Amino acid sequence: MKRTWVQLLLLFVLGISLLTIADLAIAQSLKVRVNRWLEVRQIQGTVSLYQGQKSQPARNGSRIQAVGEGIQTGAKSSAVLAVDTGIGFIKVAENTNIRVLQLERLATGGQVTKLQVSGGQARLQVRKFTNPASRLEILSPAGLSAVRGTEFGVSVQPDGKTGVATLEGKVAAIAQGASVPIQAGFQSLVIPGEAPLPPTPLREDTRLQLQVLEAVGNNQAQIAGQVDVVNLVLVNDQPLSLDREGQFDVRVALPRERRIRAVVRTPLGKQQIYELAVP
Repeated sequence: MKRTWVQLLLLFVLGISLLTIADLAIAQSLKVRVNRWLEVRQIQGTVSLYQGQKSQPARNGSRIQAVGEGIQTGAKSSAVLAVDTGIGFIKVAENTNIRVLQLERLATGGQVTKLQVSGGQARLQVRKFTNPASRLEILSPAGLSAVRGTEFGVSVQPDGKTGVATLEGKVAAIAQGASVPIQAGFQSLVIPGEAPLPPTPLREDTRLQLQVLEAVGNNQAQIAGQVDVVNLVLVNDQPLSLDREGQFDVRVALPRERRIRAVVRTPLGKQQIYELAVP
């Protein structure tokens, strides 16, 4: 009798084990690994592709998919990144570095796309997600911009200040534990170490208010001016950091022809090129 009970107990334990294994197999079947990627398109000028520790010239059709992979655009260069799921496109302006932080397909069918823009300007056109678990996030040195279907842009200055502008839909600017919604037709600035500033009406103002333009010693020129604080300013292809009012004051090498090229670019990518003649 005792032997019969032992046999029944063993059969019961074996049955539980088989059920557990079956449940694990079903769970694994819900987590089918699917490679995701971003495809490089519409290359203009010099665009470098970073994969692991290697870099090489990017080509139309090149793909980035692993964490840390990305592209760097050179001066007067640009590219477009197409998201594999067809949710949208990312227009990458000159002197911009963008890397993959996360590309994941969830068991629920949701798509998670998380990218890092450490400097430069990018504009995103993203359709509305049908899966509530899907999300797209852009991380900058100042904070995070999260969307679920919108058209918006970011501009990242060398010191990390990040301008965020929304053309359609809504963006959540997140930093220092605060989440600030930026509705269509509004813009905001995120300063490293601070919560996002309250949104203001979208201006798309590329005017450069020049305050100082003069030659100084050792073949240099001093340039001072002011722009909309969310904008990105490049002087002779070098991005500048602005103060909280959008002002800058720099010295640059003075070319022989005594002309300096300045570019003012908004978070959405609108730009104005200035050819400054130094007296």
